[in-house]
Amino acid sequence: MEWTDEGTIIGLKAHGESAVILEVMTREHGRHLGLVRGGRSAKAQAPLQPGNHVSLTWRARLDEHLGEYKIELLASHAARLMAAPVALYGLATVSGLLRLLPERDPHPGLYEGLSVLIAHLDEPQLAPALVVRFELAMLGELGFGLDLSRCAVTQSPDDLSHVSPKSGKAVSRPVAQPYLDRLLALPAFLLEGQGGRTPSAAEILAGFALTGFFLRRHILEPRDLREPPERARLIELAGRAAANAAEADPSTDFSVKCRRRRLRAWQRTCIVLAG
Repeated sequence: MEWTDEGTIIGLKAHGESAVILEVMTREHGRHLGLVRGGRSAKAQAPLQPGNHVSLTWRARLDEHLGEYKIELLASHAARLMAAPVALYGLATVSGLLRLLPERDPHPGLYEGLSVLIAHLDEPQLAPALVVRFELAMLGELGFGLDLSRCAVTQSPDDLSHVSPKSGKAVSRPVAQPYLDRLLALPAFLLEGQGGRTPSAAEILAGFALTGFFLRRHILEPRDLREPPERARLIELAGRAAANAAEADPSTDFSVKCRRRRLRAWQRTCIVLAG
């Protein structure tokens, strides 16, 4: 058995004296593991870091075997990501979610979404919102997607403000008013057409609260798992970054350029994750 693909490294662990077992989110073969002989050598360690984009050839005698990887580095992201705490915690959070996927099950939308994330994970004002969007996509891929397109009661797409914890469907503001203590807040940056605006700290926290609730209910708790500690640290950094962004002067050319870049990245993420 043999195939060639490309992917993003999401983890590795030592195996024996000199080898490593590499975990890669691939384009066509999903989350896939393989043995890299000599992967613990000084020369091999740099390309095998989480976040790097690689070309890989997998070989095994039988399809169900672990198999071996031959790796070629296509793009090095690890050094850039390691220099930014938000990127480190963001990558650890997303990698932990990807490990909940069945091994060798293709998820091309998540693969493309991960590629966008890797490109922007070191941007504190953009990365948290993209991670929230990625978590929503993960819920959908695992069969627990939320319906944020229209109100569950009126069927109107207007003035959506909350989500029902029972149905996972959006609720409009007038309908939600009598039940605010029972509903989850729906931050505006998750709604269609709102991705270009920088979310406030409260909206970022609301986004993580929303996805966290459904991740715990449908995915983590049934498997007797807890949220990774890296996610809590990411949320803390995200709130701080959003608060700092609110204090910045939005009239500068630099801020305008950043907003345009965030808009392009957000639109690209929405497209690939929706696909």
